[in-house]
Amino acid sequence: MTQRVDLATVMDRLSIDAVITGYATAVDDGEWADYRALFTADGRADYRGAGGVEGPAHEVAQWLAGKMRLFPVRQHLIVNRRLDLQDLGGYPGDRAEVGADYLNPMRLASTAAGAGDAEVRDTAPNFVSGGRYAFTLSRTDGGWRIRTVTVHEKWRSAGNLFPAD
Repeated sequence: MTQRVDLATVMDRLSIDAVITGYATAVDDGEWADYRALFTADGRADYRGAGGVEGPAHEVAQWLAGKMRLFPVRQHLIVNRRLDLQDLGGYPGDRAEVGADYLNPMRLASTAAGAGDAEVRDTAPNFVSGGRYAFTLSRTDGGWRIRTVTVHEKWRSAGNLFPAD
């Protein structure tokens, strides 16, 4: 490999990492337009492994927008990323696969007595899940984009993880 190819591979890896981080941030912040922009035009998301839906990313974004209202506080962590970049005889290709573990702590909404809208209070229970994502990505004219994401939930827990004394 030449230094130019090595640099291109490093840049691809950094770009792909930014897409994966952007995915977590978009879900946490409820930025559904940003979420949709991370996918290829034919991109799909599969949340069935965590009790959700599967379909075109733009439809799944609508579903997520509704479901995430139950969890006004989210802090989605994607860790232990394993990236396999397509290798075309020593040159980087236009496809990549990423396997990554996730930890997804969220705070369930609760309704205060007399309040009409849900709000986050200390008494609202926590909800935490963990598992693994499988992403496939493609290089597009606009940069790297998610072609598919599949969620494989391994565990979940609900309740106050840190109860008051």
